[in-house]
Amino acid sequence: MRILFLGTPSFAVHPLRRLVEAGHEIVGVITQPDRPAGRSRNIQPPPVKQAALELGLPVMQPATLRDEAVVGDLQALQPEAGVVAAYGEILRRNVLAIPARGYLNIHPSLLPLYRGPSPVAAAIRAGDTVTGVSVILLERAMDAGPILAQATMPLDDTVRTGPLTDHLFRIGADLLTGILPLYAAGEVTPHMQNHDRATITRLLTKDDGLIDWSLPATVLERTVRAYDPWPGTWTTFKGQPMKILRTSVVESDESGEPGIILPANDLHVMTGEGVLRLDEVQPAGKRSMPGADWKRGQLNLTTTKFGV
Repeated sequence: MRILFLGTPSFAVHPLRRLVEAGHEIVGVITQPDRPAGRSRNIQPPPVKQAALELGLPVMQPATLRDEAVVGDLQALQPEAGVVAAYGEILRRNVLAIPARGYLNIHPSLLPLYRGPSPVAAAIRAGDTVTGVSVILLERAMDAGPILAQATMPLDDTVRTGPLTDHLFRIGADLLTGILPLYAAGEVTPHMQNHDRATITRLLTKDDGLIDWSLPATVLERTVRAYDPWPGTWTTFKGQPMKILRTSVVESDESGEPGIILPANDLHVMTGEGVLRLDEVQPAGKRSMPGADWKRGQLNLTTTKFGV
């Protein structure tokens, strides 16, 4: 099948490679422009561009798909179907109309749950025990198109958003290449989502990572895992930011107001409900370290709070 592929980050490389391995003709790979990355802010190509060039595929990097000239270039490719995997721009009607069979989209949640840009983080933070990935047909409404296939998997209490997202897109890549020939042959019937059950996620910002110590320890522990790698979680200590990298909920009879550093050997912090142990932290301007090591380097912590 002649396929137009749209994707940008590293986990979108998995479906691109699987489509090539399955023998599909990739008539074009559309990805975001090269942008500054890392502390050096050097210009870097998106992972999908790098993979496409390695595979010998034609690459386009338009600043936007709103440009009519770009739409004309996509039409000239004459794709039978499109595949979208975290491209980074909502497709307008004139772009959606280009492939005769529409666009198949990989979304890392069990739709209609967690539509929108942050589904994996939302599932982890909510404490879900099951997650999954959906392959849907794109419509104008966000992640609301009919479902072609879904796969489920258990969601354990140690997983973090980065690795889980990558794993779900690997599953989604297999799901996609398995359903494509059936879809092309008209042997699969898309089924509508139950819009009454839909939940929506939003784009996370850096401020979302600021720890609210009045929340329960269980919620904060899940938040640390959910917001890794973005936006990360952090607090303040004596007015300076400190990254919170790894935490554990601990059984403790200690008490105090939220944010207070408790007099335990490890770095225990009182929350709105229960005690959170900070297993790994990164103070401003320093490398990451065990929380207990950081605590041993401080003085008079029995009267000190985080978040001030």
